[in-house]
Amino acid sequence: MINVLLVEDDIDLATTIVDYLDLESINCDHASNGLMGLNLLESNHYQMIMLDINMPKMDGLTLCNTLRERGMDIPILMLTARDSLEHKLEGFAAGSDDYLVKPFAMKELVARVQVLAKRRSGEAKRLVLGDLSLDINQRSAQLKQTPLKLSPIAFKLLEVLVRASPQAVSRQHIMQAVWGDEQPDSNSLKVHIYHLRKQLDAAHNNISLDTVSGIGFAITTNSKGAQL
Repeated sequence: MINVLLVEDDIDLATTIVDYLDLESINCDHASNGLMGLNLLESNHYQMIMLDINMPKMDGLTLCNTLRERGMDIPILMLTARDSLEHKLEGFAAGSDDYLVKPFAMKELVARVQVLAKRRSGEAKRLVLGDLSLDINQRSAQLKQTPLKLSPIAFKLLEVLVRASPQAVSRQHIMQAVWGDEQPDSNSLKVHIYHLRKQLDAAHNNISLDTVSGIGFAITTNSKGAQL
């Protein structure tokens, strides 16, 4: 079943969309504002997002920008009453993949959802570094074919390090790439590095997560490095 997220503050419209998508065998979670949507995205796997623009707490354009800044390439469909070319270009500039003007036919919405979800399913991106393998679509990682227990934040941290391997990544870059503008207290990165290193060191493998003095952190291996 296709699993998608709708971020929309109009409860009546959201209910209609969720119910209609359910009839089309599409599971749709709903968030009534951008911050709630961001929280759901950090703890669940979705194949695409439907995103309203005018919302409280965090508007759709800001959420879209935030997701792209964090390296999340999930397909985004903007749902908005703004129908001018200028507004559409603004949405695409923020990182959206498609744009649907309200009011719209539910059949058209379903068609666009299916196309974007299929695009995500077909990407099948994977990062490999020695004994370590990351499935970018599923947001999961394996070490010597043994699954790692990673939170969404821990996975993103690992992804940033693997993509940069064997180069070291500064603490500032990691904080921006993983948490964006909503950066946590100074101990959060240390705690996540500690738990990540503990999992990587749990079994004999060729992966090493090192602290690089004056810079930040680096993940290395005896093999030739990361590949996509």
